[in-house]
Amino acid sequence: MNLHNAVFIKSAVRPSDFPRDGKPGIVFAGKSNVGKSSVINRVLNRKNFARVGSQPGKTVHINYFLVDGAAYFIDLPGYGYAKVSKAERERWGKLMEQFFSVPERVGLGVMIVDGRHKPTENDLTMVRWFLGSGRPLAVVANKIDKLKKSEIEPNMSLIRATLSLPAEVKLIPFSAEKGDGKEALLAEIDAVMG
Repeated sequence: MNLHNAVFIKSAVRPSDFPRDGKPGIVFAGKSNVGKSSVINRVLNRKNFARVGSQPGKTVHINYFLVDGAAYFIDLPGYGYAKVSKAERERWGKLMEQFFSVPERVGLGVMIVDGRHKPTENDLTMVRWFLGSGRPLAVVANKIDKLKKSEIEPNMSLIRATLSLPAEVKLIPFSAEKGDGKEALLAEIDAVMG
């Protein structure tokens, strides 16, 4: 799959907007300001392809990018941002329910957490959505470039334990900044693409 051949297709605000062409989806999720757009940009080798906002909580729709005409990179709205209204949080929850109601939409879930911190309650909720879909999942622990080498392993153990990740779920130490972990994530994407 040629990752350089990526185009923005649409922002979905309701289920009727979801593409129904049967192409597999690589679904990216993570809390606001975890660096989700930066991870997508790193994987695609593009600078500002997925928008990187100075304000957390910028992605409020489900954004679809078509990669090489073969698969969608699906950017779910960031969650857990305090300044978002209750109504907006409820809208997000409903949209996620509708999205995950068709597990086949998820070729691979890519759950992004902050490698420096213990996952939040919202991260736990999101990982349950993915695990509940029964589809393949990889967890990306971003921002490891901000850790000392000696902190990485203990943090990975804490993340795995907090999220109760099954053994088959790959936990990838990642740096969107420096590119660490990119090959491991691409291997997971390739595995579901066949």
